[in-house]
Amino acid sequence: MRIDPVLAETLAAVVDEGTFDAAAARLRLTPSAVSQRVKSLEEQIGRVLVVRSKPARATDAGAAVVRYARELALLEREALRGLGAEGTDAVRIPIAANADSFATWFLPPLVRLSNELGVRFDLYRDDQDYTTERLASGDVSAVVTSSPFPVAGCSVRPLGRMPYFAVAARGFADRWFPEGPTRETLERAPFVDFDRRDRLQRDWLEARGVDPTRPPWSSVPAAFDFVRAVELGLGWALAPELQARDALADGVLVRLDETPVHVPLFWQQWNIASPTLDRVAAEVAAEARRALDPA
Repeated sequence: MRIDPVLAETLAAVVDEGTFDAAAARLRLTPSAVSQRVKSLEEQIGRVLVVRSKPARATDAGAAVVRYARELALLEREALRGLGAEGTDAVRIPIAANADSFATWFLPPLVRLSNELGVRFDLYRDDQDYTTERLASGDVSAVVTSSPFPVAGCSVRPLGRMPYFAVAARGFADRWFPEGPTRETLERAPFVDFDRRDRLQRDWLEARGVDPTRPPWSSVPAAFDFVRAVELGLGWALAPELQARDALADGVLVRLDETPVHVPLFWQQWNIASPTLDRVAAEVAAEARRALDPA
């Protein structure tokens, strides 16, 4: 069995654009031609590759083909640029990372690569426990993740550990924790989650024998606003030490506990011979060594 690259590219366009009509406009084809290409590919492979919903989405088999199409597109752009072909689009690297990495250490190496090599990035934000789902589906070519287990067809390397501290605004701590964060006060004091996927605060409570469903909580799904909400007294939270350092030094925030919670981070990427992707990995790893605690 062979996968026709043109048909695979068409399937990827459908998944990217969400509809057959939008994919047709992107590929400068008619919608019927796009539909026929996808149908032909499904007949060749013998599986349904796309759920024809709005938006269209790839099946598990379709995700494998979409990933193949994206890997092939990356290698093709690299080859054309290496040949000096005029009008070649810039190499684009889709990457997913967690919000705390974006807010602290992750963007500087990407900026350097963009300026030096002309690489462009499509960046996606997700919780570090879930970014590998995007890698497995072919949405991205690399991720920052908390999982040390490589996605099939991908390589993995440790980046380091991001330290978090339980912190609160000074006035909030004085009000809710006059004698420190005891089990009784933690059951009553409001806390802040990033979103419903964020387990840091809840795991920290459980480790101290507190039912995490008992205290009131708020969600603030933006990295800078999250720490700002804690500074303003919305609740306590575990904040990245890199992000809370200045507020702690100024006394705006205080630590509720002196023991950090370390979240290990790993880099996973497609296991293909891409000089650009390897260079991105090297720059990200170098920045992580400077910013994070050792793995």
